[in-house]
Amino acid sequence: MNKEGKIQLPLQTLSLVVGFMVWVLLSSLMSFIKQDITLTTGQISLITAIPVILGSLLRVPLGYYTNRFGARGLFILSLLFLIFPVGYLGMSNSLIDLIISGLFLGIGGAVFSVGVTSLPKYYPKEKHGFINGIYGVGNIGTAITSFGAPIIAGMYSWRIAVFTFIIPLLLFAILNVAFGDKKETKVQTSLKSQVLGVYKNNKLWFLSFFYFLTFGSFVALTVYLPNFLVSEFGLSEVDAGLRTAGFIVLCTLMRPIGGYLGDRFNPFKILMIVFAGLTISGVVLSFSPTILLYTIGSLSVAFFSGIGNGTIFKLVPLYFSKQAGIVNGIVAAMGGLGGFFPPIILTTVHDINGHYAIGFMALSQFALASLIIIIWMYYTDKLNVSNYIVNNAGQGILVTDENGNITKINKAFEQITGYKEKEILGLKPNILSSGVQTDSFYERMWMQLKEKEIWQGKITNKRKGGELYTQWLSISVLKDAGGNVTNYVGIFSEL
Repeated sequence: MNKEGKIQLPLQTLSLVVGFMVWVLLSSLMSFIKQDITLTTGQISLITAIPVILGSLLRVPLGYYTNRFGARGLFILSLLFLIFPVGYLGMSNSLIDLIISGLFLGIGGAVFSVGVTSLPKYYPKEKHGFINGIYGVGNIGTAITSFGAPIIAGMYSWRIAVFTFIIPLLLFAILNVAFGDKKETKVQTSLKSQVLGVYKNNKLWFLSFFYFLTFGSFVALTVYLPNFLVSEFGLSEVDAGLRTAGFIVLCTLMRPIGGYLGDRFNPFKILMIVFAGLTISGVVLSFSPTILLYTIGSLSVAFFSGIGNGTIFKLVPLYFSKQAGIVNGIVAAMGGLGGFFPPIILTTVHDINGHYAIGFMALSQFALASLIIIIWMYYTDKLNVSNYIVNNAGQGILVTDENGNITKINKAFEQITGYKEKEILGLKPNILSSGVQTDSFYERMWMQLKEKEIWQGKITNKRKGGELYTQWLSISVLKDAGGNVTNYVGIFSEL
């Protein structure tokens, strides 16, 4: 670990906490703001949505510019700039004022891309998941504001509560000036070349979809639990608030654990468990007649989505080490948008039929689709590794079907024999026959293959150009579960 990482990890994580605290100021204080400024239900939805949308979309450029200029400068500029929309919000008296301030408060959510791009530079790859998981604990900033800002507003006023948040912004801007890494490794690749280098990669969009679901489910329940628990189960506002706090804390604490598990085990297998868990959780939430079952369903969503949030950002630097900035930005942006759309879906479903069941079932089905995709990715990745090993092996490899027709060769085979793949596929291996071995030699070979399913020995074959060469050849028989021959594999090296 780079010694600088010991400073940057807590500094950037706490800077993210402050950014997220400011990001949710409007939604946290809306019940107080609407008492001073007349707003319709539609206007309230618009005002609270603007920071979420901008906080998501701005993650893409911030991820890129972090790679280019370093986290220190991005955090300093972002935190100092946020002072102005926070101050403007504290003086707002109209709908337009709230929209303008909310627009720029979105930067508070966008700074997430800064740390996930910067921090992996200080740690080895086997720790990237855990480190990004710790950084993701900055999500707790939303809980701090959601429960802290209303308390200050109740004691004084919502305007005083807003102005209070200028203090941590100024403090952490100064701390980044003093302790931010001035020598952080930077990448000077242009934005266009980075985008062109990743946008056709299906893994980028799969990871974005996964984070859309895991982070979106977390945000959706964070927004809906307080009102839902009061209206559906008759709990008090204080009780509902405490249960929501428990949900946020559990999900946030699971994030570094998810990152650690992604480092320690195969991250694909971890995500299989995550999406299987979310699939079941969605079903439980859809059919929850009692507060006990609903609590179990909600906490299981917190548990699995938190682990998923941490594990997904283990895969980003694994697949996109040279374009981590732009990819982190895109994946994080999709996660932010995931926090915007599920609440709308739940509201729409409830307005249509008066129930949330179909909305929660949609969560289950999206999780099931993600489970299918991650299983496919897992086995595709294993196949790609196997193909890479075969194609780059130093020994020649030849594979035939059960009838002896050649179905695959590798690069070493081409180099030794002179035959290209397109020339030899579908032919029999006897195209390499030199005529040196007798018929009885091949009869003994096939007899041993039938009895022991493997044959090894020295043999003389002929290259494409007619030159004879001697090789050590090993032939293996592959069978299916029913004992039927499916392939023959020959591996040889020239003597």
